[in-house]
Amino acid sequence: MDHAMRLAHFQQGQILGERAVAADEGSADAHFALFCNLGELLRIDGESLTSLFGLRRMMNELNRAIEINPAHIDALSAKGTLLVKLPSFLGGDSEKGEQLLQQVLKQAPKAVNARLALARVKCQRGQHEEAALLASNALAIAQKHKRIEFIPEAEALLQQARANTIKTREHRS
Repeated sequence: MDHAMRLAHFQQGQILGERAVAADEGSADAHFALFCNLGELLRIDGESLTSLFGLRRMMNELNRAIEINPAHIDALSAKGTLLVKLPSFLGGDSEKGEQLLQQVLKQAPKAVNARLALARVKCQRGQHEEAALLASNALAIAQKHKRIEFIPEAEALLQQARANTIKTREHRS
């Protein structure tokens, strides 16, 4: 989709999410849907999260979803991913995020996105073999369950982790 179409799509999603929350304030899925659309609107012009108000509102919806349903796997995965991705001055907390992602993997063994987020963390820490294993598992799960949206990212992350593993081994020799 081009920029204008994506913008219109997620603006409509935001409206529908807001209606769902208004219709049932106690629905974790409604809050999570609103979170997703707000997040996509923030990402639409790239990965920068420059709108502090937008980020705050997005996180409030995510936190409300988890407050309503503390076992909401998608919300826990999203929160873990954001916590490891965001800088601390925007509310990031890598350690807490990693714990949430580990929790998601225990509760949802087929969770591809959480596996990829954890693999990125491991790669950044220089734990390339662990990252490669996580990315390899994510790729296998994505392929098996036809989650094609995750396959390119899993392949790229696996390739990066393997290349970094080789470099690390060569450096040690």
